[in-house]
Amino acid sequence: MVCLISLIAFEALAVTTAMPTVARELDGLRAYALAFGGVLATSVIGMTLSGRWSDRRGPAPAMWTGLVGFVIGLLIAGSAQNMPMLLVGRLVQGLGAGCLSPALYVIVGRLYPESMRPQVFASFSAGWVVPALIGPAVSGAIVEHIGWRWVFLAVPLLALPAALGLRGALRSLPAPSGTPSDTSGRMLNAVGASLGACLLFVSGQEHGLLAVALMLPSLALLFFCGRRLLPPGTLWAARGLPAVVALRGIAASAFFGAEAFLPLVFSQQHGLSPMWSGLAISVGAIGWFSGSWYQGHYAKIARQTLLTRGTALMVIGSIVASLGIFEWMPVPAAVAGWLITGLGMGMLYGTVSVLALSMSAEHEQGKNSSALQLCESLMVATTLAVGGTLFAALLNVSHVAAFAANFAMTVVLAMLGTVVARRTRADA
Repeated sequence: MVCLISLIAFEALAVTTAMPTVARELDGLRAYALAFGGVLATSVIGMTLSGRWSDRRGPAPAMWTGLVGFVIGLLIAGSAQNMPMLLVGRLVQGLGAGCLSPALYVIVGRLYPESMRPQVFASFSAGWVVPALIGPAVSGAIVEHIGWRWVFLAVPLLALPAALGLRGALRSLPAPSGTPSDTSGRMLNAVGASLGACLLFVSGQEHGLLAVALMLPSLALLFFCGRRLLPPGTLWAARGLPAVVALRGIAASAFFGAEAFLPLVFSQQHGLSPMWSGLAISVGAIGWFSGSWYQGHYAKIARQTLLTRGTALMVIGSIVASLGIFEWMPVPAAVAGWLITGLGMGMLYGTVSVLALSMSAEHEQGKNSSALQLCESLMVATTLAVGGTLFAALLNVSHVAAFAANFAMTVVLAMLGTVVARRTRADA
């Protein structure tokens, strides 16, 4: 499972590095946003399907369907002769990756006792660390010396053997007990949310009235369709599971919303090279891993206490890191703030997953696992789109103002997380 997660992580990070070269070679710069937004869009459908199948028939069908889709998508993208073909591959790849993630969570819920789950999710976080540290550099080397196609084509060679290691465990799982509840029109709402996410990425590439004209309907689709895919009460963080799901989305939005602009801050405000900016950002991944390892192996406090401490660290770290927009702020101090942010995120991320599984009956683990990841994907997409629009609108006024607007939004999200964290205890 950790190997599969590492490969998914490496592919996601590597493609970010390779995509400028891909778009130039295939004459597809106008479709650049869709190459990323399409993956997110179809992953929403994949997550919804995976949760549904896992609760009805166990995680095996979703797992194998996801693997096949992921591999086929990579093969199509790697052999693409034009941008439309690449986009098709990316859409299929997103559908497969979306199926895989909730199925892996359900496997954890079905195979591991509750006392071991924090350690498993800590290992999942470890699966992201090495790709986060070396993925962009390795991808750049592959693009430069071998060719961009191998960024896509090399992953299936490793993914298939890793997945085969799960066959015995998946065969040993009986069908889920209980009757899964299924909301009417769930898949239709997944398609609507998927379309909204795709439009959101396209609007981010436009300017002026056209950007607003695209963004408003996309946000409306995300809101009205996305809320039907989440547990009732998620939007207002009702106590218990809804607050747990909401916290996942809020925390991820705060973290990735800041991470998207920090390299630009270090580059423009402090004159760091791309390599040093990337290394500064990688400190957050190290903090994330450390926090996750702590919650999985050493924490002797209640899960909800870990959440409140993790969100508090995120607030402190986000404020310190955001001061990097000013030239008088020492870069090491801003990097230390980002390390603290990652530490809080690591303590929180795995804990949220553990709590969601502990609050789910066996026949609800798929739906609730997919809800966690759906909430994260939709909220992060919304935050990045809104942040990008704010940045473009304020850039002509002042670079500092443009950066400040984005970091203010992420700090507010982190503060909101401290409130929601206190609502995750169902009996409070």
